[in-house]
Amino acid sequence: METPIIQTALVTGANKGLGLETARRLGAEGWKVFLGSRDEARGRAAADKLAADGFDVVYVQLDVTDDESVAAAERVVREHTDHLDVLVNNAGSPGAIVHPSEATVADLVPAFDVNVYGPVRVTHAFLPLLQAAENPRVVNVSSAAGSFAVVTDPNQAVSKMHELAYTTSKAALNMLTIRYAQAFPDIKFNAVTPGEVSTGKFAATDMNGHRGQLTVTEGSDPFVRLALLDPDGPTATFTDRLGHIDW
Repeated sequence: METPIIQTALVTGANKGLGLETARRLGAEGWKVFLGSRDEARGRAAADKLAADGFDVVYVQLDVTDDESVAAAERVVREHTDHLDVLVNNAGSPGAIVHPSEATVADLVPAFDVNVYGPVRVTHAFLPLLQAAENPRVVNVSSAAGSFAVVTDPNQAVSKMHELAYTTSKAALNMLTIRYAQAFPDIKFNAVTPGEVSTGKFAATDMNGHRGQLTVTEGSDPFVRLALLDPDGPTATFTDRLGHIDW
């Protein structure tokens, strides 16, 4: 009798909110989950809680803005597995909410470091482990605020949110998703937003002061859906909880 192959996933920014819920839900599928967190105390506490609930979880110290931290995280994961089935680039930052009339490059740098350069650092480091998997998937957690179609729709609240850092960094992440998908046809790269564009609802998280109308479970629905894609699933897509989103 063959031993079933355990699916493996790394979730960045997973000590709370959407990342933690995604880690929990993948763990509930019987997966081995690597819980990435910049804050060691919070990350270990989150991993210990999931482990106490019976999930196979490994805490990984991971600061997506730090090359050495990312490299060390890759070594930790490699100690436990020879492949990575799913990478969820969830770690994100709202950046500085500054009106364009006042915004400087310094205001944009933190958001880009986490939301754009972070996924590049992590994806680059884990590419060999992803390529060693039979059906590798990468889920990039973007935002409807990174969609040109949404931001230019006057009926969407984000069209009136005058800032530069967050929206432009998420638009850049969307383009990264497409370019990675084109360059690596054997890896599924997809972007998601934890909300519902057509209803205007979004997930309640620390980033938005828990003002959202959706739970973290509802918000993580598209994350999990894309993490569970079978070999003939799509790549280079942008979706929310309800389906397709225009770029």
